[in-house]
Amino acid sequence: MEYTTLGSTGMQVSRICLGCMSFGSSDWREWVLEDDASKEIIDRALDLGINFLDTANMYSRGESERILGEALEGRRDEAVVATKGFFRMREDDPNSGGLSRKAIEQELAASRDRLGMETIDLYQPHRWDYDTPVETTLRALDDAVRRGHVRYIGASSMWAHQFAESLGTSDRLGLERFQTMQNHYNLVYREEERETLPLCDKEDVGVIPWSPMARGYLTRPHEEIDATARGETEEYLYEHPYREGGGREINERVAEVAADKGATMAQIALAWLLHKDWVDAPIVGTTSVEHLEQAVEALEIDLSESDMAYLEEPYEPVPVSGHQ
Repeated sequence: MEYTTLGSTGMQVSRICLGCMSFGSSDWREWVLEDDASKEIIDRALDLGINFLDTANMYSRGESERILGEALEGRRDEAVVATKGFFRMREDDPNSGGLSRKAIEQELAASRDRLGMETIDLYQPHRWDYDTPVETTLRALDDAVRRGHVRYIGASSMWAHQFAESLGTSDRLGLERFQTMQNHYNLVYREEERETLPLCDKEDVGVIPWSPMARGYLTRPHEEIDATARGETEEYLYEHPYREGGGREINERVAEVAADKGATMAQIALAWLLHKDWVDAPIVGTTSVEHLEQAVEALEIDLSESDMAYLEEPYEPVPVSGHQ
């Protein structure tokens, strides 16, 4: 396993972050794994040297956090654990979502309880809250750090101007800064290269992209995507413009490069991200140990400058997606 310093935190994290959206309850989404299968993957990830794990309170309505906490029992010190909050957890409780002080304090407490952790390594607002002043949110997060409930805070998908406003507000008020950005970024969605990624680079913010394989679109030929279990049941699979802006041709080129290198398409898509200087650790979700092991093997794939250019060349601008 390879490790890198996460932004300016000083923490060493694996170049692969295990995303835990796939762990929880199939009642939430049909392709989600239950307890035993989830814990098997988490255990294998730790054995492979993956020490960075990312979840969220809304994944299976808290079940993902519970399973992760139980899986890490006795191995807690090996892991850097990240979770998120923003989406409403209970339909009858409007304050169970958003980024007000009340929402942050009560939902962070619930996350800590489910994870069985006194201190969460990285806590991230899952989206931007248009109803709460950013200063209010940042003061609540700063207090969480000062109380020892959180070590670092990070952001997730938002407009670059919102992220810049957040960083500027923290600097002006002497509050804890966002140390990471968890954004939408992959070979068929590169709009983040325009503003957000250069901003992160300038501010020494760690970048941990979600959907590195474009929700499966870069893992197999495009005509086979609909045949997967997730493709048949996941209503959100097609909300992003992966098939637009040259996406189909990029999919074909990923398959071609994979065949040339004796790798899987998923490994090539992941290797492309790992070759990007501004990426610290892509967040990889999986429902099998085999695919997890293949993701780790992607660290050994060398893409030349011509390989990178060949994969990137068909890309055309697409509508912004992921934080609207």
